[in-house]
This record gives sequence, structure tokens and C-alpha cells, in this order.
Amino acid sequence: MTPQLPHNRRMITLSIMLATIIQALDGTIANVALPHMQGSLSASQDQITWVLTSFILAAAVATPLTGWLCDRFSLKTVFMVSIGGFTVASMLCGLSDSLGQIVLARFLQGVFGAALVPLSQSVLLDINPREKHGSAMAVWGMGVMVGPILGPTLGGWLTDSYDWRWVFFINLPVGLLAFYGVWRYIQPSKAARSMRFDVFGFATLSLAMGALQMLLDRGEQNDWFSSPETWIEAGLMLVAALYFAVHTATSTPGKSFLDYRLLKNTNYVTGLLLIFVVGMVLFATRALTPTLLQGLLHYPAATAGLVTAPSGLGTMLAMMLVGKLVGRIDLRLLLAAGFSITAFSLWQMSHYSLALSQADIIWPGLIQGIGLGLVFVPLSAATFSTLAADMRTEGTAIYSLVRNIGSSIGIALVQTLLVRNTRIVQGELAASVSNASPAWLDAPTAAAYPLQQLPGLASLVAEVQRQAAMVAYIDDFWLMFAVTALIIPLLLLVKPGQRPASAASEHAALE
Repeated sequence: MTPQLPHNRRMITLSIMLATIIQALDGTIANVALPHMQGSLSASQDQITWVLTSFILAAAVATPLTGWLCDRFSLKTVFMVSIGGFTVASMLCGLSDSLGQIVLARFLQGVFGAALVPLSQSVLLDINPREKHGSAMAVWGMGVMVGPILGPTLGGWLTDSYDWRWVFFINLPVGLLAFYGVWRYIQPSKAARSMRFDVFGFATLSLAMGALQMLLDRGEQNDWFSSPETWIEAGLMLVAALYFAVHTATSTPGKSFLDYRLLKNTNYVTGLLLIFVVGMVLFATRALTPTLLQGLLHYPAATAGLVTAPSGLGTMLAMMLVGKLVGRIDLRLLLAAGFSITAFSLWQMSHYSLALSQADIIWPGLIQGIGLGLVFVPLSAATFSTLAADMRTEGTAIYSLVRNIGSSIGIALVQTLLVRNTRIVQGELAASVSNASPAWLDAPTAAAYPLQQLPGLASLVAEVQRQAAMVAYIDDFWLMFAVTALIIPLLLLVKPGQRPASAASEHAALE
């Protein structure tokens, strides 16, 4: 195998990162355009959420297929079909005139886009020598982070300035460039065809992932386990996951959908657990902060975007820095520093109040961004440092899948706790603010809310709701702080990177 020439390595990196960025953007860019789509497509609020659900569901089901598809048809073929299909599906999204059309087009986007992120990570690891894996993962991490950071802002600007359809049309020129780059610079390779397609394994894993995503996406609006739908989804998920686990454990080596050798690698399994937590904390915070700023502090959308932007800036700066440190400093020290900084920022957020200044929001966000940036790059390097090169494609697919599952669970968890804790605290506060409570009558603010008059009562109810919501937000930040702090001892399971046995095949013959 011939090591990659520097010029081609840069062009390959640019091409695959363009593909990664459009896929990462489409996970969040459509969110802010939903109200506009709802009116244009004559859909109800419940129906329009399928624009998001169909994309997430399709990606969850298709991601585990990445390893087998590359083995069957070659990496370059899968990459080109994924980029081409994603670009065409984006065009179909923008041209949709009905809810059914856009849901189907978004489903196709999810199917074709599922392989883009894991393949880009696998290719970057293959075309770079081990001493440059840190820098390569920094580039990949910045591409993946563009979605949650810039997606809502870019989506809002395109929708307001042009039309919601441009949220999807913007993918066309970028997709065409990425397609040309992969076609031009990645040399074709012969498909190994060493993996047998495990129909039962794929069916059970897909059913488990699909049921989990449906449960998380629709659980809140169905009031969770008060709804028969949630019980059905939970039952399907558990039964399918159990069948998949038993089938994988008892299958002949090489004949199961999931290569069980991945689960024997301590670094890889520990990395999966840690990236699950990173997904939870990163996306849960991204979901909580805008609603807190706009709902409770009455920030305009533009201002909310500006004060949360430093978090993304901190992440990118930290990634650029830590990419140069990987290989020079023990990965466990970098990970410990990153998780500790992230935990500290969440501790700061747990002391939020309704009297926040913009600086009180910017600095914890910036610190959290730095912490997550310090975690993301060394975590990727540590996870794959002891994994053989021939297992990377499947390994990166599972890695991306676990991160996405962590994100979904994190968002569902904090939103559920936010709603429930708001109700609980509101009930406790309401019991204390009445003319029957001596503490309320003696409070200096009681005169501002005359309960005998309707305006005074309405103002008091609104303030109680606002205070209760703030307490619920603080509880969510405390939870994420605890999860992040408790995960740090697991870093002891990470072993210093050693060259895997099949390192001779480290570099793919890409030209």
C-alpha cells in the first residue's frame, strides 16, 4: 500500500469534510424553518415534526449498514452514492409541495446521509499517519460540530431572507463539489466481500433503533408511558435488542451483523460510553439554552444566537489546539482536563438565575465549548488507537450511532424533566402565595400583586410560572453536571495507544 501524497490528502480531506458538514447541518438546520413549512404545506403542528423524525429515524436505521456496504461495494462507491443520493434528496425536499413528499424526501436524506459522518472519520484515519491522527480528528470534529453550532442560525437567516426551501437547496452546490472531490481523488478499491449480510441481525438492530428513536421523539407529546404507543415502542425496542444481543453472542464469528471483536477492545467500548455522554451533554445544553434565553429572559432570536455563539467558537479553538497536542501528551490527561472543564461550566450554569447578564451566559458557554473541544478530539483518537484498520469502517459507524443515540436520549431526558419539574415547583410556589400564607403577606413584593384584582392575579401566575421554569432549568444543569463528573473515573479504563496488529494496512491506496 502506498502512503498518501500530501497534496491528495488535503484534497481528500476537503472533499469528505464538505460531505460531513452538509449532513451535520441538516440534522438541525430545518428546525427553525418548521413553522414556515407548516403553513406552506398545510400541516398541523403534530404532523410537521415528522420532517425531523423521518430524518432521524432513517439515519438511525441506516448507520449500522455502513460497514457491510463498504465491504460489499467498496468505500469509494458507497461514499459517492451517499453524497449523490443525499444531494438529490435535498433537492427533492426543497421541491416538495405536500407533507408526504417532504417526509419521504427527508427519509431518503437520512438513509443516504447516514454513512457520511462515519466514512469521513474512517477515511481521515486511513489517509493520515498515526502521529497525525490528532490533527485529523480535530478537522473531523470541527466538521461534525458545525451542525449544532451553525445550523439554527443559518436556517433562520435563509428562511427569513429567502424561503424555507433554501434550507435544502443550499446543499446542492456543496454536495456537487464533495461528489467531484471523492470521484477525482479517492482511488477505486476492490470490494473485499468478506462479510455475509446478516438479515436477522440487521432487522432486529434496525427495529430496536427505530423503536427507540420513535419513543424518544414522540414520548413527550404522548405523555410518555400514559400512552399505549409508548409502551408498544418500548416493548419492541427491548424485545428486538434482546434478540439482537443473543443472536450476536451465539453467531459464528464473521457471520453476525456486528463484529463482536469490537466489544472486546477496552478502549473502543470505553470510548463508546464516553461519546454517549458527550452527545447527551452537548446536544442537551444546545437544546436548553435557546429556550431559556428566549422564553424566560425574553431575548430576541438574534441576540440569543449571538450570546450562545462563543460556545461553538470555544469548541473549534480547543479542537485546533488539542489536535497538535495529541501524541505529545497522554490522551487520558487531555480527556480528564476536557471533562473537568465541561463539568465546571455546567456547575456555573447550575447557578443561573432570572437576573443574568449577557456575560453570565457567554462565559460558561465559552468554557463548556473549550471543555467539549478538548474531549472530542482525544476521545476519537483514544477510541480507535488500538483498533485494527480493517475494523475502522464498522467501528466508526457504531461510534456515530452511539453519539446520536446519546444526543436523542439527552434531549428527551432534559425536556421531560424540564416539563415535570416546572409543574412540581409551580405547585409548591403556588401553595405559598396566597392571602392565607403569613409568609406571603409579610413579603415586600406582595403589594405588587393584589390578588383581589384580575391583573394582579394574572401577573402573579405568570411570575410563578417563570420562577418555576427557572428552577427546572437549574435542575437540568445539575443533572448534566453530575453525569459529566461521574464519568471521569472511567478514564482509568483507557489504555495508552499501541499500534494494532494490522497496522501495516494503516494507509489506504487513495490517490
